[in-house]
Amino acid sequence: MNTRIATAVMLTSALALAACQKKAPEEIPPPPVDSTTPTPTPTTSGPTVGSMEHFMQAVGQANTVVYFDTDQYNIDAEDSAKLQTQAQYFNQYSNVSFTIEGHADERGTREYNLALGERRANAAKNYLVSLGIPASRIRTVSYGKERPVALGSNEAAWAQNRRAATVTIN
Repeated sequence: MNTRIATAVMLTSALALAACQKKAPEEIPPPPVDSTTPTPTPTTSGPTVGSMEHFMQAVGQANTVVYFDTDQYNIDAEDSAKLQTQAQYFNQYSNVSFTIEGHADERGTREYNLALGERRANAAKNYLVSLGIPASRIRTVSYGKERPVALGSNEAAWAQNRRAATVTIN
């Protein structure tokens, strides 16, 4: 008797599975038609927003660097004007982050110049923060006397190397 029941259950299961089998469609539908027009690739005729080149074009190369007197890190009227120009750019392009690099001339010890470069970078940063630029967008670094832009041991070279330079981060 058990064999008959098992056979009946198997036949019923096989019939049920056969009834669920999918049938092939009589005709395959056509592929979907692409009715969208391709989006044109924007053409840019200038530097990328936020790049250093874009920053220099927008504010002027002379306004990317502030200069300091010997052993000083205070922001004077000329520096203030440059930093205000930078702040306008950074307010307009709020997604641009940047670094302020502090530098010193070759005179003094390495440690002294690194500390002075840090004070110069922080002075520029603090001024920009006072103009509404979020501190989270500004990184500072001091190179001390390690990265001079002018080689020479004279006042003209030293004056060019006592600086805080703003560099955008892409």
